[in-house]
Amino acid sequence: MGLVLQLVETGADTQGRSIDLMEISRPRDLRDIANLGLTLPEAKQLLARVQQAVVAVQARDHAALRPACSHCRARCHLKDWQSRQVATLFGKITVRLPRFRCSGCGRVGAGIKWPAHCRSTPELDQLQAHLSALMTYRVAAGVLTHLLPVAAGTSHETLRGRTLKLGEQLRHAAAGTPEPAMVAAAPASAITLSLDSTFIRSCHEGERHLEVRVGNAETSKSGSRQVFGAVANAGTDIVALIRRTLDALGRTGDTALTAFTDGCSGLRAILAAAGVTGPPIADWFHLAMRLQHAKQVAEALPADTADQQQVKAEIVTEVERLRWRAWHGKAKNARITLKRLRTLLPTLKREPVRKLKRALRAIDRYLRSQSAWLVNYAERWRAGLRVGTSLTEGTANFLVNRRMAKSQQMRWSRCGADLLLQVRCAVYNGALGSDFGQLFEPASGSRLHWAEAA
Repeated sequence: MGLVLQLVETGADTQGRSIDLMEISRPRDLRDIANLGLTLPEAKQLLARVQQAVVAVQARDHAALRPACSHCRARCHLKDWQSRQVATLFGKITVRLPRFRCSGCGRVGAGIKWPAHCRSTPELDQLQAHLSALMTYRVAAGVLTHLLPVAAGTSHETLRGRTLKLGEQLRHAAAGTPEPAMVAAAPASAITLSLDSTFIRSCHEGERHLEVRVGNAETSKSGSRQVFGAVANAGTDIVALIRRTLDALGRTGDTALTAFTDGCSGLRAILAAAGVTGPPIADWFHLAMRLQHAKQVAEALPADTADQQQVKAEIVTEVERLRWRAWHGKAKNARITLKRLRTLLPTLKREPVRKLKRALRAIDRYLRSQSAWLVNYAERWRAGLRVGTSLTEGTANFLVNRRMAKSQQMRWSRCGADLLLQVRCAVYNGALGSDFGQLFEPASGSRLHWAEAA
């Protein structure tokens, strides 16, 4: 069975011109499922030829135009022709572009508004950056080569360069004026902002790790969500990123801002510089991890005699009381419970007791340093409000760790990691081109599981 595919041009003055694209020969029967439809090589070849035919028609129509000069507005005349190679999503094409000379001022131009030194289409650049942000550069290059008729010479180094170039553009955009779409965002009555930090391996001499600061901002009613991140001391202004994120979510002078951190004074200073006037809340997640460890160690205490069993039961009860008081924001009462626990521990002298002492000391240090930022988490939870940065912990996992830390045997330069992080944030926020939608869906349901660590 033979099929001839044609591209027919429509229009008033085209007279139904057609272009033969390719001939496809397929078996007439379907006894073998491998004969069903087009093969991948045939589909790639068809896409490449369609792209070439469409570009040829566009170039022909463009050559027939006689644009007005952008300086003196006089009519331009054809001067000569110039060929340019451009990589597109469906193959590399050669465009024969005319150059025009103004009859008035004599200026020469091509009559196009392409970026300087343009060698690829924005759609291809966005797709390459999108895949490079989600997987390693080498794997992304292999996926593109396998599925699409892109330029055969595209390598992982090319993808890396184009991705980092886009990341630099995003960095400059964050430091500049907000985009019109961001200014037109619906005003938000309340925004919850959380900021945390994680670490990736460094390739710089004398430096083992790079600190990466990531954050998450969301509105309470619509559930709109934005993420942001920056490598410390890499040139990206994290304060400008936070302000831009808040503006994108519709921050106004009346918007109530609630911030969460893990207790780091540096992160609190960043939030204050970004315009968060209220004191940030110490997130429940970090305190809950310490309390959970103490509970597990207390339940594993040995109790050989009846007296020891009674003491163990009292210790478990006091640890649970410690958790309850911390959950209700009673830092002073929680420290009183810690003193009671210290008086009970000397009756048990084994290794698990030493573990429990270390766990209680860690809780005591955390309460002493963060007591000013503790709140009544139970009250917030009953009101359906966030109680910690567990969402930001997950943000750090999918935004940084999956691509740049966990199971990745690689080290990062400070600039390369920061620029790639800007692209990853743009991908997840849906800001990387119109055809790449936001990956965060509005929250469904009236109550999210925000306090699972409780």
